[in-house]
Amino acid sequence: MDDIKGLSGNAKLAGVIGWPVGHSLSPRLHGYWLRSYGIDGAYVPLPVSPENLELALRALPMLGFVGVNITVPHKQAALAAVDDADDNARRVGAVNTVIVEADGRLIGRNTDGFGFIENLRSGAADWRAEAGPAVVLGAGGAARAVCAALLDAGVPEVRLLNRTRERADSLAAEIGGAIRIIDWDEPASAMPEAGLLVNTTTLGMLGKPPLEIDLSPLPESALVTDIVYAPLQTPLLAQAEARRLSTVGGLGMLLHQARPGFAAWFGRQPEVTEALADYVRAGLGSG
Repeated sequence: MDDIKGLSGNAKLAGVIGWPVGHSLSPRLHGYWLRSYGIDGAYVPLPVSPENLELALRALPMLGFVGVNITVPHKQAALAAVDDADDNARRVGAVNTVIVEADGRLIGRNTDGFGFIENLRSGAADWRAEAGPAVVLGAGGAARAVCAALLDAGVPEVRLLNRTRERADSLAAEIGGAIRIIDWDEPASAMPEAGLLVNTTTLGMLGKPPLEIDLSPLPESALVTDIVYAPLQTPLLAQAEARRLSTVGGLGMLLHQARPGFAAWFGRQPEVTEALADYVRAGLGSG
């Protein structure tokens, strides 16, 4: 209840739509910013089943919402439900941020790629996109955003591995650019001269099997990152650190992807600080 103390009748409302949504850390994250900046607003979890997604989105203007985040399993369906979407959301094929305009129109954006790149830049200040190819594991929705962002940042080549080859081929065709498909069972062939290795799969997440991969072919200068943040240190990151490779955890991507939406809804560009990261980390154990 701390997040809604002091609200006036003019409070701006935002939230996160998912199914289920109880696991989301977004209310904790945005609530921290709202309190820190003294903003008259609230950010609430909105459990919406897939069959009710469009109805819920269409109700937002009538309920006075300025926008919402979209999480699993709705990101792709939200693209079809909004009135308009930016070029990045269309390219990636998914929406994670919806802005309600003054006339009630719903505008979709995808900020996952932004959050991914900002997390790398803040967590590994010496990382340079042009330093070498990026090895990306997985070809799901997150991988689409990551691959597009890496290519836009200047990575010379993305080497994409996925357990289902057809899905990787589809991603490469739809995103475009310098994406080379490599068989899932041949990761060693993707690693020479790589500047970055990214895990976008759920392997290594709490309750999931570990990601089994040999990092020894990676150059000593390579950066390893995992978009999984539960646990904070995945087996992949632990293995990379044991080899004295630089690593960046996944929590920062969550924090940074939230910045554009908060700024659009509440009129304040928020900062990602260590105090914020500590506060959100503490929510990982709260269910």
